Amino acid sequence: MLGFCANEHHSERIARYCVPMRQEDRLGAILALLADHGSVGVVETAERLDTSQATIRRDLQALEEQGLVKRTHGGAVPAGVLYELPMRYRGARQQEEKSRIAELAAGLIDESAATVGLCGGTTTSEVARFLGMRGGLKIVTNALNIAAELALRPAIDLVVTGGTVRTESYELIGPVAERALEGFNLDASFLGVGGVSAAAGVTTHHEVEAQTNRAMILQSARVIVVADGTKVGRRAFARIAEAALVSDLVTDPSADPGELDALRELGVRVHLAD
Repeated sequence: MLGFCANEHHSERIARYCVPMRQEDRLGAILALLADHGSVGVVETAERLDTSQATIRRDLQALEEQGLVKRTHGGAVPAGVLYELPMRYRGARQQEEKSRIAELAAGLIDESAATVGLCGGTTTSEVARFLGMRGGLKIVTNALNIAAELALRPAIDLVVTGGTVRTESYELIGPVAERALEGFNLDASFLGVGGVSAAAGVTTHHEVEAQTNRAMILQSARVIVVADGTKVGRRAFARIAEAALVSDLVTDPSADPGELDALRELGVRVHLAD
């Protein structure tokens, strides 16, 4: 588990790490800095991530080869607009919070629920692991990584939608996925989001993904949003649904209390994973 220094500020998307980082974690941290600041410098990034400048240069070269950055003299800029981090670089962020949120969220599903939907995302992937250990469920998902993990669980009856693969989130999206989802009745669905607020509702970064996620929640008797506290009060580009369609929000104590109260006034049950 990666640790953070004591002086980490909650409003920063990354902080200086106190232990050596794996390359995948460094690449995710660099992309987060780019998304926040529009550019990174080798010297400053090496200092922030407590590693050598040579290591950062190799990391930037790896990201350039993947088409994610363009190298400049002394640093790098995004290759296009970074609306979100690719899925493979998001797993380590707020990992402890996401695991606690997922455990609490999975516990909301009682024995009366037989069919559960899972959209893509790092926190919903954690929920899938907890549900997979329980078994005895029919799970519908449009996320390839969740499907790959649950396929190894014989106690789970797994249904995977078709659709077009969105590489940033590993989700199957678009008309094929939406038509498949319209044929199901779900007792509950778990939704990972880019942002959730009383005013903007639940939002994500991609408009087609938003439509596919909406198709799932419209077929669900109960909609459970899982989001760490950094996403509460935020809004992303594309709206999935109004907040009133959300049955439950599972988050952590760092979430904005005023925003949580506003969501409660709309009928959303708020659960805090301590």
